[in-house]
Amino acid sequence: MRFRCDYDPRLIDRITTNLRDSPSYSTPAHEQALYPSRMPSYLHEALLLLFRNRPGLAPELLRDALQVDLPPYTQARIESTDLTEIEPAEYRADLVVLLLNDTSVLGVIVEAQLSRDERKRFAWPVYVTNLRARLRCPVCLLVVTTNESVARWAGKPIELGAGNVFTPQVLHPSGIPEITDSDQALADPELAVLSSMAHGHDADTDKAVRIAFVAQSASESLDDDRSQLYLDLILSSLSEVARRALQAMNPAKYEYQSEFARKYFSQGIEKGVAQGRAEGRADLILRQLSKRFGPLTDEAQQRIAKASIDELDTIGERLLTAQTLHEAIGTSR
Repeated sequence: MRFRCDYDPRLIDRITTNLRDSPSYSTPAHEQALYPSRMPSYLHEALLLLFRNRPGLAPELLRDALQVDLPPYTQARIESTDLTEIEPAEYRADLVVLLLNDTSVLGVIVEAQLSRDERKRFAWPVYVTNLRARLRCPVCLLVVTTNESVARWAGKPIELGAGNVFTPQVLHPSGIPEITDSDQALADPELAVLSSMAHGHDADTDKAVRIAFVAQSASESLDDDRSQLYLDLILSSLSEVARRALQAMNPAKYEYQSEFARKYFSQGIEKGVAQGRAEGRADLILRQLSKRFGPLTDEAQQRIAKASIDELDTIGERLLTAQTLHEAIGTSR
């Protein structure tokens, strides 16, 4: 089972703005290196935002979904995600929730993991030990993942050496509670939204719609910013069949709330047309190049596949007079 979020990626603008406004938030260093020109994926940020808006969600899922025994606590709050001590390397978790009962009783590191990353299996134990040293209390790692394959990978014990083993707690879609009770959704709207995101593409459409309905009803009782964002997340995470069924109940009530989300379908169509035009142009250029210069190298095929429409037009013009393949595609020998 996978989370599906079919909305335009610009929906994350509101999510990332919310996160960046938090004093404890900064883009993780490893993600800055991988994605220097953009924020992490919108699904990654949407998951973290639910936990940030309700710090108690992390311990609730540990206790109720993963059956972890928790110490008594009276408060759950967001802590700094900077886990670096004196080492030069930077270690920054996605989110840290601290449980308190007068004093710190448990630190929970929340990691939204959308794909396999072997580096995390070396970093995660460091996250835990550094936070444990800083807080001077027990610490656990909660990995929230979007598919069963990644969940199986993330849940494997990590050998530390000399018989020491570290095992993360892993929450995957099938383990997220199916919230169909209105009172429960009102009491915990973030869990209700997470439930809808996890089960929005369930084969049982009626169940997916019930979960989405109670999540949306609960979201309407929140402040405007959270309400509009959660309504968009819920609607966008449904399958097309479930979305139509929910909208049929009250079309006016279940339209997208944010301006950029309302533009999703028209923008998506325009984007699809543009992408189709570029792909068609690339196929034509590939056929023309092959006909003139013979079988194409992998380098040439990749060059065409990555080219923009303007670049493809330029290659098409050079193709008329070029003497070699390299000259036609604009690469050196």
